[in-house]
Amino acid sequence: MQGDHRLVNVELEEKVYNIMGKEEIKKSMPRLKEKYQKEVIPALIQEFSYKNPVQAPQVKKIVINAGIGEAVQNVKLLDGVVEELKQISGQQPIITKAKKSIATFKLREGMPVGCKVTLRGDRMYEFLDRLISIALPRIRDFRGINGNSFDGKGNYTLGLKEQILFPEIKYESVTFMHGFDITIITSANTDKEGKTLLKFMGMPFRN
Repeated sequence: MQGDHRLVNVELEEKVYNIMGKEEIKKSMPRLKEKYQKEVIPALIQEFSYKNPVQAPQVKKIVINAGIGEAVQNVKLLDGVVEELKQISGQQPIITKAKKSIATFKLREGMPVGCKVTLRGDRMYEFLDRLISIALPRIRDFRGINGNSFDGKGNYTLGLKEQILFPEIKYESVTFMHGFDITIITSANTDKEGKTLLKFMGMPFRN
């Protein structure tokens, strides 16, 4: 990719430098963020014939959500999930609560049922890098992720079944196995643009 877009890179270097901010470029930045600026933006411009670098889509935020149905019967389970999500994301999660009562499940409105965290900026890029480079390849018999899980607006949702896919979580310390839903919000106008953005950033789509 880099070789094919060398001329584009040279032409866009000053524009990208100004768009992202001089101080931001100078300081140390996450690997994936640097890749986006130096490789992905030029590749997207060539792919979709954008007239200006600001038209290239980017990842805006990542929402990691853990819904713990068992928390209805055992609230202490949620404490452990909150701590694990904090370790994985590097940010304090917020508790999510039931929006309505469901008698069948003994669920009352306002009861804690999970937790979530919203990542932006450097933490977002660092998490996405670990997801792509470490967590996903640790899935047993991994052959790529479903490329059709977009919402029609360029945003992608991925479900992981086990928190131990992340190196921050030690298997011997786990008392309750659970998963996460990870939603990647982009500025793309279409699913095609959103998928191409994530593919160029390293997302291992199988289809």
